[in-house]
Amino acid sequence: MKRDEGGLQRNVLGGPLGVCSEQPVTGFYRTGSCDTGPDDIGRHTVCIVASEEFLAFSKSRGNDLSTPAPQWQFPGVLPGQRWCLCASRWREAWQAGMAPPVVLHATNEATLDLIPLEVLKRYAVDPD
Repeated sequence: MKRDEGGLQRNVLGGPLGVCSEQPVTGFYRTGSCDTGPDDIGRHTVCIVASEEFLAFSKSRGNDLSTPAPQWQFPGVLPGQRWCLCASRWREAWQAGMAPPVVLHATNEATLDLIPLEVLKRYAVDPD
C-alpha cells in the first residue's frame, strides 16, 4: 500500500483517499475511509453506493450487509448509502453482472491489485 508524503493512502486516481461514509461509519478501521493495512485481510477498499439489487446479491452470497448487527455496532447498509466493500466481493458482483456503483476518489488504490481501473471507471459515480 502506497502513501503520499503525509503518510495518507491514495485513491485509484492517484490523489488523496477521500472519505467514503461517516453515516454509517465505514472502512475496516471504521475511519470513514477505505484505508487498508496488514490486518485487513478482506481488503475493504472499494467505496460503493449500495443498491437494493447489490445488497440482495451480497446477502445471497453469505455477506449480509443490510441487516443491523448491534453487537458489532453495525447499523446495516441501506440502498443509497456508501460503504467500503471488499475488493474481491465487488469483483464477484461485477462478474455476476451485479456490481454496485463506485466512488473513485474514495476507493483505495490497493483495489487495483484485483480490479483494473478501466473496469472501475465504468461504474464510477464521481465526475472524473
